[in-house]
Amino acid sequence: MTEPRDTRRKRLKIRSWRRGTREMDLILGPFADSELGRLDDADLAAYEALLDESDQDLYAWVSGTAATAAPHAGLVRRIAAWHQIG
Repeated sequence: MTEPRDTRRKRLKIRSWRRGTREMDLILGPFADSELGRLDDADLAAYEALLDESDQDLYAWVSGTAATAAPHAGLVRRIAAWHQIG
């Protein structure tokens, strides 16, 4: 049985706000609150995969101090643009 979309979004929001580093909480949490409702199933799967990455890598990618891993590039650009970073 598949997880209902609303349940999945709630779970992803919690994971976004409880990352382990405050910096990533403040980057991913507000983005998730604002944008997860707009993501389709494929985008939610991509966001979930992004959340599996380390906070150090995510911060470097979003801040532009390191090249983003190819599978996450579009989503990282979207998050950075939402925060007006870069």
